[in-house]
Amino acid sequence: MPTEILIVGAGAIGAFYASRLALVPNTHVSVICRSNYIVVKANGFAVTSPLYGDYRFIPSHIFANTEEACRSGIQWDFIVVSTKALPDVSDDSKILEGLVSDQTAIVLIQNGLGVEAPYATRFPNASICSAVTIASCAQPSHGQIIHNRWTRINSGPWLPHLDTGNPRSTDTRAIEQNDRFVKLLKQGGINDADAYDHAKLQLVRWHKIAINASMNPSSVLSGCTPNVAMAKDDEMARHLKGVMEEVLAVAPKILGKPLPKEFASSEQILRSTQKNTSGSKPSMALDWEQGKTMELEVILGNPIRIARERGFEMPRLQSLYALIRMAQQNREETKSRSKI
Repeated sequence: MPTEILIVGAGAIGAFYASRLALVPNTHVSVICRSNYIVVKANGFAVTSPLYGDYRFIPSHIFANTEEACRSGIQWDFIVVSTKALPDVSDDSKILEGLVSDQTAIVLIQNGLGVEAPYATRFPNASICSAVTIASCAQPSHGQIIHNRWTRINSGPWLPHLDTGNPRSTDTRAIEQNDRFVKLLKQGGINDADAYDHAKLQLVRWHKIAINASMNPSSVLSGCTPNVAMAKDDEMARHLKGVMEEVLAVAPKILGKPLPKEFASSEQILRSTQKNTSGSKPSMALDWEQGKTMELEVILGNPIRIARERGFEMPRLQSLYALIRMAQQNREETKSRSKI
């Protein structure tokens, strides 16, 4: 039997990894598209990569929505969700209803903390694999995927009971499915795909939160300043370092394990950012400039709430969250009044 994989949210990141998984023998990769459906249905994806060259990816099936995917009757081994996580706007776990069976592993390639809980609640018998990537990809036009740099992706089973309790009999299946997914990525040419245990993967998420939660709101609140400009400004760099160190100090206390020595320090992150001459801006800044809803809850709100539940406060992060949340709320209210 072939391995059946469904990509939900076939944007830049989802389509890039899908195109690599599709190269694995006896593996069928299908996609659910949104705005790019018509183009992808007609032509598939054209992928350009400095590492893999130019190639075309034709999915096994191209669905316009989950209802079409349900009607296909396919039993999915892996459902990969690579949409933006906006729990304050909608519960994306709902769109998977009818697609998840007991054999399915749900792989979440999404930013932020706490993205796994809605899926685990809705599908208690499914394995949840939590994945973090640093791959840089873009979709400048429908169906055109530009892979800029990096391919690294880390994935681990989401087993939150291990934070405060003992293993369960169902853990083995989740670990095996996670290992299998990472093996498929490696077979597809993603050599730096790695399987982590639950705690280490969540530490990866916290480490990325330290970067995103410092850079993203700070850019928006300072007028959508590029990363490099923030890192080179003395006062802003001091602020960013303070936020990062606040987050990195709390994460090991919550997960009961120290940060791995190979994780970059706040100083290393700032030095690396100072060398980035691309003029790039954080994703929140791009969303703000385009009038889109920002990923405030999974990048700022959830970390604050998770820490608070364990008795830890992060005052620097809380200040950023309060300010940017109010800014977004005020903007939305202004939009609503202008439509009356």
